[in-house]
Amino acid sequence: MASDEVVASRGSALPARWRILTWILLTTAVALVSVVVTARALLLNDVDHDANADITQEIDEFRAFASVGVDPTTAAPFTSVDRMLEVYLNRQHTSEGEVIVGVVGGDLLFDRRIALDRPDLPPGLTEDGNLFDQMLATPTSSGVIDAPGGRVRWARSDVTSGSDDGALIVAVFTAEQRAQVGETIRTIALVAVGGLGLTAVIGWLVAAQILAPIRQVREVAASIGEKDLTSRVPVHGRDDIAALAETFNSMLDRLEQAHATQQRFVDDAGHELRTPITVIRGHLEVMELDRTTDATTRAATLRLVEDELDRMARIVSDLLVLAKAERPDFVTCRDVDVTDLTLDIEAKAQMLGTRDWQLMEVAEGVADIDSQRVTQAALQLATNAVSHTHAGDVIQLGSAFVVDDGHRLFRVWVKDTGPGVAPEDASRIFERFRRGNPGPADVDGPAPERGGAGLGLAIVRAITDAHHGSVWVDSIPGEGATFGIDLPVDGPGARVHATGHREHTEPGPREPVSAPTLERP
Repeated sequence: MASDEVVASRGSALPARWRILTWILLTTAVALVSVVVTARALLLNDVDHDANADITQEIDEFRAFASVGVDPTTAAPFTSVDRMLEVYLNRQHTSEGEVIVGVVGGDLLFDRRIALDRPDLPPGLTEDGNLFDQMLATPTSSGVIDAPGGRVRWARSDVTSGSDDGALIVAVFTAEQRAQVGETIRTIALVAVGGLGLTAVIGWLVAAQILAPIRQVREVAASIGEKDLTSRVPVHGRDDIAALAETFNSMLDRLEQAHATQQRFVDDAGHELRTPITVIRGHLEVMELDRTTDATTRAATLRLVEDELDRMARIVSDLLVLAKAERPDFVTCRDVDVTDLTLDIEAKAQMLGTRDWQLMEVAEGVADIDSQRVTQAALQLATNAVSHTHAGDVIQLGSAFVVDDGHRLFRVWVKDTGPGVAPEDASRIFERFRRGNPGPADVDGPAPERGGAGLGLAIVRAITDAHHGSVWVDSIPGEGATFGIDLPVDGPGARVHATGHREHTEPGPREPVSAPTLERP
């Protein structure tokens, strides 16, 4: 009990639909956050990469210009660093956020356009030289500075001409580009939130669709009652949910079959045991009330009660056999020598009654069958023959391999000389509690030979059905009857024969049923 409570406590009270939706949203949210963070990092990296590329290009261009060392306006070499920087700066076209300045003797020489209104640059840049002083004072020739106007990526190229020295500084202010990246990321985030909301709606609907068959399984399970097992779950598609519904329906089929078998067993037992119980109770009550009953009458009553109890035991045994016939392990087939099987059946049949038993033919070979069940079926046929004949009457039996419609069958048959089977009885005597016309033993025979409860031939049919074979009767009224079973023995591909019967309705003499014995395979 404690372990059950622990297992139950670990379960979630949240409905499955909400759990599915929660996991979908959580997974989607993690993916979207990862996308936004990755996109921001990539865009900022592009901003820095572009800034570095612009700086590298300007420095390379200046170094190429300085290496020539010729003033393009005079075609003469530069005489001072100041003139070189001035000419170079007047020829440059800066990109967004880019600043190029020259430094000569501590004085700043600006690009002539830097004084123009440029919103991409921080205000007061031309009046404040502290930023460039910091770049000049740095031992390295490039770096990154977090200035009040935003992050600045810069590089410096020192130049010397005679006693003059100076430097060209290229700086790129990335605040504007970073602001644009932030705007782009905000747009992506808004789209992601909208997509997450759309995912929530779609996930809610999809979860409902996925769980619909499971909800149907629950509804069907709730609707199943003790006496109604006919409800089934509709199966749609071929996915895992459809497989679950098919498995659940298969389980219901087995439960319905088991319930039907149980109910039939209870009904059959109640139907057949009611009469002997009533007979026993009546005779015992009469014997109890009549104190003058002599010993002979009392012994006869006890003998009758004993006979009824034996009949009850046979009924219960037969009902149990029929109940077991519904199980998949009712028969256990293996290779059996049918010659020994036939001789064994004939020896056991002689103990059923004082009849003229004649073994007409014996099959030779091996068959994949359940020898115990086949023996039981054959003895049931022999018992049926005994119950419809007198002492000393002829009962013939035999076995053979026959070929029917291209398939090899093992046949066991029993022929009696009783009253035969009427045409109207031939189609129903293999059903439970169905009896044909009473034979001699049914009317005046001893108790062991009196007719049973009508379950013997039903047991024969159940055994042949379990072997995928057929049971049949061939009879001419007034001239006896031949009962037999045909079991397929030509391998797993043998055709399944429906249980049926053979009957003959025309009067006249008939030859006994027989079939040629085949050689041992």
